[in-house]
Amino acid sequence: MRAERLVTTLLILERRGRVTASGLAEELEVSERTVLRDMESLQAAGVPIYATRGSGGGFQLVDGYVSGLADPETWRPSKKRPGSPRRARVRVSVDASRRAALLGRPPSLRVRRAVPPDDGGWLTATFRLESMESAIGDVLALGAGIEVLEPTTLRSAVAERARSIAEMYTAP
Repeated sequence: MRAERLVTTLLILERRGRVTASGLAEELEVSERTVLRDMESLQAAGVPIYATRGSGGGFQLVDGYVSGLADPETWRPSKKRPGSPRRARVRVSVDASRRAALLGRPPSLRVRRAVPPDDGGWLTATFRLESMESAIGDVLALGAGIEVLEPTTLRSAVAERARSIAEMYTAP
């Protein structure tokens, strides 16, 4: 099962440090291409994995990252937050979507390619809400190139933070 393989991969990375794609493929009894797809899935889920190329290279977790998984027998899925939105829906300019990709903020920004840009060239996108504070910072990092559509609590919080920043820079 894929979910079990992803959790196992994460645990292997935590315990061993750097692991090659061929080593993981052999251990998990899958192809190297499947390992690469799994790494992309883990990164998309917010796990900070990076690859090192060349001799002695492989995949590893960013130093200090701890998943909180002791072993597969003790792992339990996190509880959903009832009533709390899981993703924010935004409109983003093409330039801001490029800037988001360069900054890695927000880390889980998904631009909806199936939906054509609107009249102004803006794209529809979503990103995962980790916390309100980090979401506010992520939106403000993209400046005027992003507009929060949902949830309204995030939209209001970004507006309030932007007003307080503008007041700091307003001449007395």
